[in-house]
Amino acid sequence: MTLTNAELRAVLTFTIQLARTAGTLILEGSQAIQASTQIDEKKNAVDLVTQYDVAVEELVRAEIAKTYPGFGFIGEESYSAGKRPELTDEPTFCVDPIDGTTNFVHGFPFACISLGLIVQKRPVMGVIFNPFLDHLYTALEGQGAFLTRGNAPPLKLPLSNPKPLPSLQKALLAIEWGSDRGASVVQPKADSFTRLAGDGNDGVAGGRMAHSLRSVGSAALNFALVAQGALDMYWEIGCWPWDVCAGIVIAQEAGGAVTGSHAIFNAASATGDSAAAFNVTPDVLYGRKYLVVRNIAGAPNESGRDAQLRIAKEFYETVEDVEPK
Repeated sequence: MTLTNAELRAVLTFTIQLARTAGTLILEGSQAIQASTQIDEKKNAVDLVTQYDVAVEELVRAEIAKTYPGFGFIGEESYSAGKRPELTDEPTFCVDPIDGTTNFVHGFPFACISLGLIVQKRPVMGVIFNPFLDHLYTALEGQGAFLTRGNAPPLKLPLSNPKPLPSLQKALLAIEWGSDRGASVVQPKADSFTRLAGDGNDGVAGGRMAHSLRSVGSAALNFALVAQGALDMYWEIGCWPWDVCAGIVIAQEAGGAVTGSHAIFNAASATGDSAAAFNVTPDVLYGRKYLVVRNIAGAPNESGRDAQLRIAKEFYETVEDVEPK
């Protein structure tokens, strides 16, 4: 099943309203949870779920089922509870009810609802809403990406003309520790972060000395901030399709480039074909390893996409691959 542009725009309008409705519940939950200790752990002390994660997903699933009963649904909490539908060619919502639950629990205002739409196994629509800051990011495939702040008119992304990015040394990078904190995962990540931040001329082997590293605590908002141009790149191992589905569309429509694991990227980029290197296949969407690069102005005799390919290669030569649990 395919959707016309008019049908997609109607889905987007519905999804924006749904995101804002869910945002009200998220804010109510944030106020309540600050006075509560009702927090459960999915896997360990840093993989958290609250009653509001579940409540928001139930609200979203019910409204989608009422308005689009033929659409599939993949949600973080229902997936964790054992409902794991196979991805088909049919239109499917991919939803994280509260992305950044740890931020939500602590009152750090970088949590959001992330609603993506997949059609024929490809992300085609994204809506990310941070109700704490009243920032709404939206995108439809082929129709651009936008940021709406409060009641102001939507702003096209990126927010400024793309700038060059000659090397990682000039980059502001988003990274995340994730919820897998065992030595086999956390130590290679720590080593990778050290090389990204460290001074290669002052004892850090392979150090790139990037401008700095940021951990926002929400995969969806990291994607959105790269699309916006506030971050140059974002890398994470261990998150899931519902964390990134909406963000992929928003980043791509802002001129960003998205790829998956070392192996996927290296195989796809071996011929130097930048289009193939940044093709978001189901293997990328479900691969739990993601790298997104902002819209870049190429150097002389270099296209913007080739510049993204160059910087992605430099990045993957610097960091280590690990297998998430």
